Amino acid sequence: MIHKANLERIDENIWQVPQSFRGDMRAPARLYADEALLDDALQDESVNQLINTATLPGIVKYAIAMPDVHQGYGAPVGGVFATRIEDGVISPGAIGYDVNCGVRLLASRVRADEIAPHIQDLATALYKNCPSGVGSEGSVPLNAKQLDDVLESGSEWALKNGYAKQDDLQRTEERGRMSGADAAFVSKRAKDRGKDQLGTLGAGNHFIEVDRVTEIFDAATADALGLFPDQIVVQIHCGSRGLGHQVCTDYVNDFQRAARDYKIALPDRELVCAPFDSEPGRAYFKAMACAANFAFANRQVLAHHIRRAFEQTLAGKVRNWQLAQVYDIAHNMGKVEEHIVDGARIKVCVHRKGATRAFGPGSPVLPGDLRDIGQPVLIPGSMGTASYVLIGTAGSMEQTFGSSCHGAGRVMSRSRAKREVRGDQLRDELNARGIAIRAGSLPGLAEEAPQAYKDVSRVVEMEMREMCSY
Repeated sequence: MIHKANLERIDENIWQVPQSFRGDMRAPARLYADEALLDDALQDESVNQLINTATLPGIVKYAIAMPDVHQGYGAPVGGVFATRIEDGVISPGAIGYDVNCGVRLLASRVRADEIAPHIQDLATALYKNCPSGVGSEGSVPLNAKQLDDVLESGSEWALKNGYAKQDDLQRTEERGRMSGADAAFVSKRAKDRGKDQLGTLGAGNHFIEVDRVTEIFDAATADALGLFPDQIVVQIHCGSRGLGHQVCTDYVNDFQRAARDYKIALPDRELVCAPFDSEPGRAYFKAMACAANFAFANRQVLAHHIRRAFEQTLAGKVRNWQLAQVYDIAHNMGKVEEHIVDGARIKVCVHRKGATRAFGPGSPVLPGDLRDIGQPVLIPGSMGTASYVLIGTAGSMEQTFGSSCHGAGRVMSRSRAKREVRGDQLRDELNARGIAIRAGSLPGLAEEAPQAYKDVSRVVEMEMREMCSY
């Protein structure tokens, strides 16, 4: 077991478990947290899970935990690490089951007071247009060929089929399409689970939220992103649905044998992995890229449905209700990237589980109009709390392989939240604050109560001090 006394304090908000802590560690394990957030992390298995990721073959620099870190499957949620392509591994459990669960931000030109009389009608229209809940089916059923097209081309499929604008793709990570995707490596079971789910939100912590911009910290950057005070914006948080979950399930099972075949010693079977440059490693990467493309297309179709709900509710009543895309980011991804390690630029596979890319200014992967300022980083809070738009900096590139946290981070399990929170009371409390709620079930609402999460402002403060800017 790990205790606070085992950690070295590298800086005010940077803690490190030295490589010497355990004989099987191939790198140190580093955490970004203040004292209170560190104490939270030590309450579950997340720090021990982080140490376990530091044992994986080919890991470089150190395993990293973001301020929102909490216990996950095998690797902690909020965990980041990179492995060398030539002799490192790729681990499905360390990328996550909901491949490319991500966040999209859409912005109107409407101010909050203009939309206030219509907010209940808008909430209802969004709920009707955007299917949600476990097993929900979308309005875009796909035949086998169409599904394969979605898996291999992502948002480009949505553009060709009238669900996207060209500007949407420019403002999406990877332009909405992961290269290397090959639908032949996705199982029939995964395809069966996904074929009717395009354009659906799902359940759990997935949401569509209408927000008001309350504060601007950097006016020039906000202007470049099209954001201004009192503006109405929309967040979408969802991923690859049952298809992505099945892809992870399939390859976690397959990699049990691969780990034995390649004689990879593991401290936890949930971290099963295979060499990246191997037949099973390449197969998983192709399937994961397909799931990622499905998620990009899924959020794109949802954005189309949201635009329709805004039109149905607001057209002819308010001006400038149309929604432009600010950015779309992914978490739960494995990405092949080049980073500087020990003074040399090398190619690595960056595992970001419950963490998001946060590239700084000058990155060639960013659209031209954002290249000078850096990549937008979207950090949603829990219901009734703040969310944040940050910008990646050179510091994130130097310290975390260009990564940041992805949200507040849970401190209470879903089962505990349901025991301690009544969904009807939470709904009434939020309604009393002027927050309109549409949810499939009251127990599901209770699972996502604000008290089940860390203080997102505190988490973002850690990001601000070390890696990103407002």
